[in-house]
Amino acid sequence: MDKGATLDDIRHWVSTAARAASAKKAEETVVLDVSGVLSITDAFVITSGHNRRQVLTIAEEVEAQVKDVGGPPPIRIEGLTDAQWVLLDYGDFVVHVFLDEVRRYYDLERLWADAPVVEWDEGVTAAAGAE
Repeated sequence: MDKGATLDDIRHWVSTAARAASAKKAEETVVLDVSGVLSITDAFVITSGHNRRQVLTIAEEVEAQVKDVGGPPPIRIEGLTDAQWVLLDYGDFVVHVFLDEVRRYYDLERLWADAPVVEWDEGVTAAAGAE
């Protein structure tokens, strides 16, 4: 966990990341609580865009909005060059921004099906696996 970060802080940053993706018209944004199945991080935010430009735009918006609410910068960012799967690793949570077809191929929601889906915005629930 980030020094000084509380569980409430992390939840706030995760929901901010999900809302940021949604603001850029990301598709099927899902938040998974992986703390019970992984020891290296607490949550995954999984989302996708229709083209590489949108994937990059979503990743940039997530990074900007998490920073704007006082969240940490990503420890590591991968995938910006080909923009098929951009991974923003914040340590306490990881944001996966996929190109649609790449998301379907890797199907992280099925891989982490044991992880509970977290409601990230009032009235918005993600149906994991409902394709």
